[in-house]
Amino acid sequence: MSALASAVLLAALDQTIVSTALPRIAEDLNGFSNIAWVSAAYLLASTAVTPLWGKLGDMFGRKRLYLAATSVFLLASVACGLAQNLIELIGSRVLQGIGGGGMIVLTFALVGDIAAPSERGRYQGMFGSVYGVASIIGPLLGGVFTDQLSWRWAFLVNVPVGIVALVLAARVLPSTTRGVTAHIDYLGSMILAAIATGLVMITSFGERWGWSSPAIIGLIAGTISLSVLLVPMERHAAAPVLPPAVFASRTVVLSSLIAFFANAAMFAVLVYLPTYLQIVHGVSATLSGIYMLPLVAGLVVSQSLAGRWVEHVERLRVILLAGLIANLAGLLLLGTIGAATRTLVLSVYFLITGIGIGMVPMVVLTTVQNSVPASDLGAASAVVTFSRSIGAAFGVAVFGTLLSAGFADRTRNLPPAGGFDAARPDTVGQLPDALRVIALDAFAHATAMGYLWIAPVLALGVLLALFLGPTRKTAETYGNLPAVSRPLEPR
Repeated sequence: MSALASAVLLAALDQTIVSTALPRIAEDLNGFSNIAWVSAAYLLASTAVTPLWGKLGDMFGRKRLYLAATSVFLLASVACGLAQNLIELIGSRVLQGIGGGGMIVLTFALVGDIAAPSERGRYQGMFGSVYGVASIIGPLLGGVFTDQLSWRWAFLVNVPVGIVALVLAARVLPSTTRGVTAHIDYLGSMILAAIATGLVMITSFGERWGWSSPAIIGLIAGTISLSVLLVPMERHAAAPVLPPAVFASRTVVLSSLIAFFANAAMFAVLVYLPTYLQIVHGVSATLSGIYMLPLVAGLVVSQSLAGRWVEHVERLRVILLAGLIANLAGLLLLGTIGAATRTLVLSVYFLITGIGIGMVPMVVLTTVQNSVPASDLGAASAVVTFSRSIGAAFGVAVFGTLLSAGFADRTRNLPPAGGFDAARPDTVGQLPDALRVIALDAFAHATAMGYLWIAPVLALGVLLALFLGPTRKTAETYGNLPAVSRPLEPR
C-alpha cells in the first residue's frame, strides 16, 4: 500500500505542480505563446490512455503493467527535468502523462485485486486523501522549487520517490497474470483516445481560442462524431476497451456521472481558492497553502472515516449522499465570500468543503468495483477515472470562464493605471489604493458567484445518487472473483 500510495502521490502532483512554475519555464525556454501546453499535454495524455491501461490490466494482469507505467513516468520525469526547449518539454510531458494515467487507474484496480469488497473503501479512502492533498500542495511545491532551486526540480523530485515505489511494488505486489483470449482493441483505443483529447482540448482551450471559433466548433463536431462511431464498434469488438456490459450497469453509468460532477466542483475549489487568497488577501503562494490546511484536514479525515464506514457495502449510497450534500453546502458557503471575509470564517468554510470533497471520490469508485465481476474490474475503474479527469478539466475551464467574465464585467469602468489589465487579475496591485479596493472586491465577488454557478452542477450529482441501487453483497461479489483475484490473507 505504501508503494501504491507513493505512485498516486507522484501522478497527482504532476497535474498541478507546474502551475506556479509556468512563468519561469516560459522565460527560460522562450515559449510564452505555447506555455499552456505544458499543463495540457499531461492532462491530455493521462486522460486519453486511462481506459486502455484499465483494459490491458484486465487482459494481462496489472502488476507488470503497473511497473511499466511507473518506469515510463520516471523516465519522462528525467526528460522533463533535462528539457532544453519547449518542444522537448511538451513531448516529455505527453510521455509522463501516459505513465501517470496508467499509475493511477492501475493502482485503483489493484486494490480490487488485493482487498475484499468490504475493505476496498478503506484503502481507496487512503488513496483519495493522498490525491486530494497532492492537488493542493502541488502548486505550493512548484513555487518553492522554482524560487529556491529551479523549476526543473518540480520534475526531478519524482525520481527518488518513484524508484523507491517501483522497488517496493516489484517485491511485494501479487502477480495477477491472466490468459489473453482476444486481440487488443487497437482501433477502439485510438478512437477513445481521440475523444478524450477532444474533450480535454475543448474544456482547456475553449475560453482561450473562443467558444465560437472554428477550432472549437470543429473539435466539438469531431468529438461527437467519434463518440457516435465508437458505440457500434465496441459492441462488435472481440475485446472492447470499454465493454458494453460495463455500461449496461446502472451503477457504473450513474457513478461515472457523479464522479464527473463531483470532480468538476472539486477542482474549481482546489485550483481557484489559492488564487483568491493570493490576490484578495495578498498572501504568498506558501501562505495560501497554509490557509488551505482546514480544507486538507477535512478532506483527509473524511476520506479516512468514509473508508471505515463503507466496510458494510449497503451504506455506500448513504455515505455518498452525505458527502455530496456537505460538498454542496461548502460551495454555497464559498458563494458568500468577499474581500473582507475573516480568516476564521474562511477556515470554517474550507473545513466543511473539505469534508464534502473527501467523502465522495473513493466511495464512488468502491461502489463501482463492488458492482462488476473481476474480469471487468480494470475497465470499470478506468471509466470512473476517465470521468473524473474530464470532470476536472470541465470544472477548471468553466469556473475560469465565469471568473474572468465576472471580474472583467465589474472592472470595465476602471481606468488602466500602471499596467492594470482586467484580463489579468494579478495586475490589481498596479492600481492606486482607492481603485485597488474596488478591484479586489470585484475579484472576490466574481469568485463567489463562480461557486454559486458551479453549485447546481454538483446538485445534479446529488440527484443522481438518489437513483443508485444497492451494490452486490460481499459474498456474491467474492464468488465471482477468480482465485488469483481473491484478497490476500493478512500477513
